[in-house]
Amino acid sequence: MKRFRSGFRPDELPKALPSLWRTFSIGYRAEPRLLVVSLGLALLMMLPDALLALWLKILVDGLVDDSRSTVIAAALALAASATATWYLGVLSQRVQRRFRDRIAIALESHVARLQASVPTIEHHERPEYLDRLAMLRDQVFTLDHLFMSLFSTMGWMFRLVIVAVLLASIHPVLALLLLCSVPAFYASTWRPAVEREVEESVISNTRLARHLFDLGTTAPAGKEVRVTNSGQWLTEHRREVWEDWYRPVARVRWGTAFWQSAVWAIFAAGYVGAIVYVTSVLDRGVGDVVLVVAAGTQLARYVGGTAGEMGFLRGFWLDASRRLTWLESYAESVETTATATAPERLREGLRFEHVSFRYPGTERLVLDDIDLFLPAGSVVAVVGENGAGKSTLIKLVSRMYAPTAGRITADGIDIGEMPTDQWRSRLAGAFQDFARFELHAQRTIGLGDLPRLDERAAASEAVGRAHADDVVERLEEGLDTQLGPSWDDGVEVSFGQWQKLALARGFMRDEPLLLILDEPTAALDAETEHALFEGFAEAARAQSGDGHLAILVSHRFSTVRMADLIVVMDGAKVVEFGSHQELMALGGQYAELFEIQAAAYR
Repeated sequence: MKRFRSGFRPDELPKALPSLWRTFSIGYRAEPRLLVVSLGLALLMMLPDALLALWLKILVDGLVDDSRSTVIAAALALAASATATWYLGVLSQRVQRRFRDRIAIALESHVARLQASVPTIEHHERPEYLDRLAMLRDQVFTLDHLFMSLFSTMGWMFRLVIVAVLLASIHPVLALLLLCSVPAFYASTWRPAVEREVEESVISNTRLARHLFDLGTTAPAGKEVRVTNSGQWLTEHRREVWEDWYRPVARVRWGTAFWQSAVWAIFAAGYVGAIVYVTSVLDRGVGDVVLVVAAGTQLARYVGGTAGEMGFLRGFWLDASRRLTWLESYAESVETTATATAPERLREGLRFEHVSFRYPGTERLVLDDIDLFLPAGSVVAVVGENGAGKSTLIKLVSRMYAPTAGRITADGIDIGEMPTDQWRSRLAGAFQDFARFELHAQRTIGLGDLPRLDERAAASEAVGRAHADDVVERLEEGLDTQLGPSWDDGVEVSFGQWQKLALARGFMRDEPLLLILDEPTAALDAETEHALFEGFAEAARAQSGDGHLAILVSHRFSTVRMADLIVVMDGAKVVEFGSHQELMALGGQYAELFEIQAAAYR
């Protein structure tokens, strides 16, 4: 896959404009009035400052001509310009601050919604996508600065036009001083883009450094870090990773600084030449010389300001805008056009038709030509060694990924042709890598069925189905308890308790079409897991006439023996399939593994 570049050549600007426009449109849709007012004030406040050189010329001319009225008029104009610059600056700052606050919320919400709306999880697992998202995540919190930078850029350019007109009023050739600023302007806009491209090439180091920092400073890893005495190693390794990031960044910064200094020397030479030209060649008065000196000084400041903002826009806005556009396009690309409706209940069952899958960016097949039928009304267990493809099978059923080859059907209809949200609304489940929602216990569980988020009775039933009553009973405020010690009145919850709460969340939906349990009880003892799934299997069989299907992934064979059907996976393939009795009679891999585990408990 082609690496995503942060910098771009000037001829690429037309291609980048759509990205800029899409970002700008988000701001306009969110706050149209504040955007227009902010832009207007940003331009208006530039005018008084740009006219200072003219008032100084008139003041000096008045002093030379001994014209009291001219001096007074110039002094009043200077005072008015200074006052207007201050007043409009304060007013603009207040308006822009409000605009930034509002637009920041809109942009951050837009990025969060885009990431959450992507139906698959590929962008959370592919390194190149993670790098892009890491950069965008850093940039999104300052995307509001982009609009301020645009306003400032337009204001600086407005000043440049005024100063150029003032210089040309003395002699047209003085406007050529602007040409001397072109190299400096280009270098100032080129520099941030080049530096950001190098920064992105080593962005994985910053992600690793942050991960090491989290390991060394947060509670989850705190005990292991102290027992293993690895805190010093984490600190030193983090320093090495940061150095790996900083060395190439420092090199490019020194190089770009050298060239920027060189091109500014060209402007300095042109500035000195303009003063010499006015005083020696044109032999103009003191007022004109003062105008050139003041306007030239302003010109240098305005070129620097314009170039700095343009560099920021080129290296940051276009960069962030293109990443934002990429995320929008990616979210659109993974959306499927629904041509079928997800069934309310299964009449036949779930079928894997020659399904193969490899993770994007890899060549190894994780699932290889899986041909399997899971009948409606059954409890199916999936077993196998680590890396056999069990969890990947669950990811495909959940539509986290689409098969590389083949298809998965529900009652003969490809689930890939069903609306993703609709299909997932028919699912329920719990996973080994569960999330810890640090909310009140009621909502931590209620999120499993969002329409019933705050229904106490539904949460209590889910707690009962998950055998998590002991967890809730130990909470001082019951379901009203805030979970997580980092919050006010929050309580510490053990890993096993978190897992039971996650299991209760998975049981919130009363009668899901498909219930998926992907090793959700790894932290529980075998006896507790057995009792839990025994009750689960009995309940599932009681609902078998309603067209439901349950899939259980577990490494404990004492648990899976209660399933109606057992799928044995090895080397990305299904190697055995049948009931416990059938597989034991077969005397194959399942029987061997079962006997090994059974011997350990004797």
